[in-house]
This record gives sequence, C-alpha cells and structure tokens, in this order.
Amino acid sequence: MDKANSNTKRKMPWIALGIIAAIALLFGLLVTQMPKGFTSELEQIGTGKPAVVFVYDPNLVSSITQTEQMNEARDHLGDNVFFLLARTATPEGEAFIAKHKAGSTEVFLFDSKGVLITRKPAVLDANELMRLVR
Repeated sequence: MDKANSNTKRKMPWIALGIIAAIALLFGLLVTQMPKGFTSELEQIGTGKPAVVFVYDPNLVSSITQTEQMNEARDHLGDNVFFLLARTATPEGEAFIAKHKAGSTEVFLFDSKGVLITRKPAVLDANELMRLVR
C-alpha cells in the first residue's frame, strides 16, 4: 500500500503540470482566435489607405452585428484598409458625427486621400463592405 501511495504522490506534480499546460494552450488558442479590436483613431483617414468608418453606439445590437461583419471583411482585405470606429459619447466620435451629420450605425467609406466616397446605413454584410472598398 505504501508503494502505491508513493507512486500516486510522484504522479501528482505531473498531472498538475499537464493540467496547467492544457489550460495555457487553450487560453493561447482562444487569444489567437479572438478578433482584433477596432481603433477610434479617426486621424488615420486620408493617410494613404481607404478607410471604413462605422458610427458605433454600444447601446445598439446592430453595432455588434456590424463590427462582426467588419471583422470578417478585414480578414479578407488585411491591412490594405483602415477599419475605424466613431464611437458615440466620445469627443472624437461626436466631432466626426457632427462634421458628417452622421446617424447612429452609419458606415462611411473614405478614399486613400480622405475624400468621402459613400455612406450607408448599417448593417452591411462583409461582402458588401469588400465590394465598397474595391
């Protein structure tokens, strides 16, 4: 019985390490699969790449849906386009909203020089976003 108890005590650290390693691996996989966030750095408009700007209101479900579609479009378009948020109730977002007389959940497309190309009400699916940019 002592020998069995001794073997169990020797296996305990390995089991604990295995569990910790599995949790760390799972956490790492989750982090790599999480979508990248969006920036509110609207000064990037007109700096050499087209920009998709979404007027984001965290109180609206359509804002969540639109950002999901923007993530999917970004996966296909890569770093060739800025995907930006004009967040309501922030100084930068409110300035953008006032300048463009924007409504909540509206999507704007600017060319690489910062010229407004089009604006559309959200929610636009990823394919439509990609067509707008191209």
